[in-house]
Parts: sequence; structure tokens; C-alpha cells
Amino acid sequence: MAETDPNNEFAGIAPYTDAEAAEAMNRLAKHRYTRLISKYLFPKERRDYLSIQLKEIHTVDDFQQSVVSKAVAWVIETTSDGFTYDGVENIKALPGRYLAMSNHRDIVLDPALTQYVLFQNGLPQTEIAVGDNLIKDSKTVEALLRCNRMVTVVRGVSARELYLSSQVLSKYIRQGITSGRASMWIAQRQGRTKNGIDITEQGLLKMFDMSGTKGFKENFEELNIVPMSISYEYEPCDVRKAREVLISRTQKYVKKRNEDMHSIIMGIRQQKGHIHLHIGKPLTSEEIAAASLCDKNDRYQWIRHAVDRRVIEGYKLWKTNYLCYDLVYGTDKYAAYYTPEDVTAFKKYMEHRLNKVERSLDRNELRDIFLKIYSNPVLSKEQLAAEEE
Repeated sequence: MAETDPNNEFAGIAPYTDAEAAEAMNRLAKHRYTRLISKYLFPKERRDYLSIQLKEIHTVDDFQQSVVSKAVAWVIETTSDGFTYDGVENIKALPGRYLAMSNHRDIVLDPALTQYVLFQNGLPQTEIAVGDNLIKDSKTVEALLRCNRMVTVVRGVSARELYLSSQVLSKYIRQGITSGRASMWIAQRQGRTKNGIDITEQGLLKMFDMSGTKGFKENFEELNIVPMSISYEYEPCDVRKAREVLISRTQKYVKKRNEDMHSIIMGIRQQKGHIHLHIGKPLTSEEIAAASLCDKNDRYQWIRHAVDRRVIEGYKLWKTNYLCYDLVYGTDKYAAYYTPEDVTAFKKYMEHRLNKVERSLDRNELRDIFLKIYSNPVLSKEQLAAEEE
């Protein structure tokens, strides 16, 4: 492995260089599971197809073109009823690099599908901010993610360590954008949304501002914040999310070893119905100027609401969202968007998913949480519309 410069303040969080990526891919080509993965992702190719591809990788871009883009295309083809997107023109119109702030529904697919859209449109791909919890248990996963432009976000440390690591991450993001080196993709909150409600963490916005050397308005203007919304007709890991929410009501939820890895695999393999990515319009100078007139934390609150509005507006609702809303609230308000057969099919799907969870958990509570994962995006849009009246 190429040695990382110890004098580089970003050495612990930066993605692999081209040389490091080539070295890592050469090792992964010899991994005992590579042939199995190759057969799974590329069933029409020879069994050693992936190994051959990995050995020929010399740059991060090679990895994207030869492996990642093809793997994502396979996931779309085999586990969805179609992937659509809009708003690419909002990125093309930007004067430089940008900070993509996305809602977060799946650990890997959210950023992977975003990169796929950029690749398909000939646009530079972003770096991707990912929690270090995903790489602690596996050097193989670390290699794959860091070859995929992963920037490490430190988690599970003391308050002092978190403050220091946040300073470094903030500086890295800002330098990447303002120097023109790279754009950044980051989720609007730590961890996936478990209840279907997409809300930006205010602390994240404070972290961005840490590295600013100018006034509040200038600090946020130069980041070119682009809110994004991804929506799945069938929520990846829906039953796992419902289970975690229910357990968290009575005790601290503690993840099992490799739980995140199992969620990644389930998210990839699960049938997702239709998927849509909306790339929103960047926050404007006028919006940031209005935020700067507020006092202290209210400024971040203003930015948070601006991002949340874009995310909620851009979220595409599916028939699953509408029918679950009517089931939760006992109405037929959105009956025009689905059929009685759709309701029967979804209930069957839901019960099948709930049967995979331990019987000791209250079924009525679990069912209510499960339904609200799907219904809450409709509620969010209703609340937003009411606020703007």
C-alpha cells in the first residue's frame, strides 16, 4: 500500500489516490469472494470477469467506468421497476464545485445512484462523506469505499475528538469546493431516515461553517449547496428501520456486529419498485442573505428550513405513500392514486416483511411504524403546503 503523507492534515479522511486505488484493486482481484460477486453482479460474463477488470484498474475513474457504473446499472435493472431523475441542469448551471446535501434512505444506493446520474451525463462525480462505522469491521469494505471517493466521517468518539474531527472535515469540504478540486455528497443527517421524515441536522450546518474565514453569508455562498431528494417506491430495509424505531422507544438501540453490512446487502438486493432522484436548485444568495440577518442559531435554523423545503418539494410520492397515508389516517383522501388491489398487495407485502422480525415485538406498534415510514412523506408535503399558504 502506498504510504500516506503523515504531514497531510487530511490523511485520515481523504479518499484513495489513483495509485492507492490501483494497489487496493489488485489485492481485491485476488479476494476469495471476488468470483462469487462477479457471478452475482455480472451473470452474463465469465466467472473471473470482475477479477480481470480489477487488475486493469489504474485510477479511481477507471474503477467507476469499469466496475461501479456497471454494477449500479445491474442493480437498477434487476431490483427496480425503473430509475428516473431530473434537475441535472441545476448542476450544469453552477460556476464551480458544490456541496450536495441529500436525504438519506439507503446506506449505499443514495450516493451510488447520484454518482451514476453524474457519470451518465458526463459530469464530474463528487466525493462522498461516509461514516467510519461502515469500514471499522472490514478492510475489504474500506478499500471498496475509499476507491469510490469516500471521505471518512468520524463517529462514536468523545465530544472533544468529535469537535476536532469536525474541524478537519469542514476544512476539507470547503477547500475541495473553493479550490475546484472536488464537489462533495453528504447526507442531510447522520444515519438513514428511519421514520420517513427528512430533516436536516442543524449541527451539520454548524460544522460546515467552522472552516469559514469570512462572514456567514460569504461562508455559505461559496459552498454552493445543492439539496437533493431520492425516493423509493418500496423503502430499502423498511422492516429493519421499523424494528429499530420500536426498540429505541424503550431502550438504547445497539447495533450488532456487521449490522450495517447486512443492511447494505439487503438494500441492494431488495426489490425497490420505482426510484427517482431529484436534483434541486442551489440555495440562492438572497436566501443566505436572509438567514444572515437572523441571530446566532436562528441563522442555521433558517438554512436548515431552506434545505428541508427543497428536499420535501423534490421528493416524488408513489402509490405506496398515498395508500399508506389513507391506511394510517383512515381516509380515502388519496384514493385516486391507487386501486383496491394495490392496497391488498401492499398489506400482503407488509405482513411478509413483518414476519421476518422477532415475534416478541408488538405487532400493532410495528405495523404502525412500518406504515408511517411510507405515509410521512405525504404528511411532510401537506405541512409544507400549509406553511406556504
